[in-house]
Amino acid sequence: QVQLVESGGGLVQAGGSLRLSCAASRSIAGFPAMAWYRQVSGEHRELVAQLTRSGAATYADSVKGRFTISADNAANTVYLQMNALKPEDTAVYYCKIVAFLGTAYWGQGTQVTVSS
Repeated sequence: QVQLVESGGGLVQAGGSLRLSCAASRSIAGFPAMAWYRQVSGEHRELVAQLTRSGAATYADSVKGRFTISADNAANTVYLQMNALKPEDTAVYYCKIVAFLGTAYWGQGTQVTVSS
């Protein structure tokens, strides 16, 4: 079992930055993948960024060049640095970690609100 706790969300003006953190309850070193998703009320949860254990990062087209996913294995934490935020980035952001054998764990979500 892995418990995930997200933090770092909040209210920011358009053009501003936030850094989301996802703290895991145990070591995440070597896990196949970790990712950030977001969901607007009434819509499907969408993949924002993913990082594999090989270090390959992929991003949704809507956030490329603005968001960066990273991981600190020593701190058991995954980050999402979000720059140049836009009102359309407003959503609940969720951390997901894919552990060994493909088991996926989700955090509880953190609200990000970008005002225009």
